[in-house]
Amino acid sequence: MKRIGLLSDTHGFIHPRLFAFFENVDEIWHSGDFGNIEIADRLADFRPLKGVYGNIDGQDVRVVYPLHERFKCEDVNVWMTHIGGYPGRYEKYVMPEIFRHPPDLFISGHSHILKVMFDKKLNFLHMNPGAAGLKGFHKVLTALRFVVDGKNMRDLEIWEMEKPKKLVHEL
Repeated sequence: MKRIGLLSDTHGFIHPRLFAFFENVDEIWHSGDFGNIEIADRLADFRPLKGVYGNIDGQDVRVVYPLHERFKCEDVNVWMTHIGGYPGRYEKYVMPEIFRHPPDLFISGHSHILKVMFDKKLNFLHMNPGAAGLKGFHKVLTALRFVVDGKNMRDLEIWEMEKPKKLVHEL
């Protein structure tokens, strides 16, 4: 059994309260747009980190994290990428692979919209944790926490926090 913390689109900022939400996770997964390598390093110092780079990430992040990450967690085949779409609207560059070798869990970011939905056609779960950072149109910071137990994914929890209107040095 593994407890997973999932976030995306930090854009160079992590709210300190998010670390409390991730306190009991075994791993953190970041689905792109870290913003800078320092954010990745802070997360990796806190818990083991898996991640992919996003469209705003520079070379500092891209040399460490890939565009796509396919891996097994327990008995779950996971595919994480930043710009991937969602059931019925996958990005063109992931479509051939997603139909040829569908994962059990497909994770993307980019949209800043929290979405968890099952793809009935391809028989897998899709997760987008929304945006945990300050930059973007979203009004609420979001992240996910869940358990992978064998082939099962369960106990999904959502972290939500109103986006601060004014940022005082370090919250």
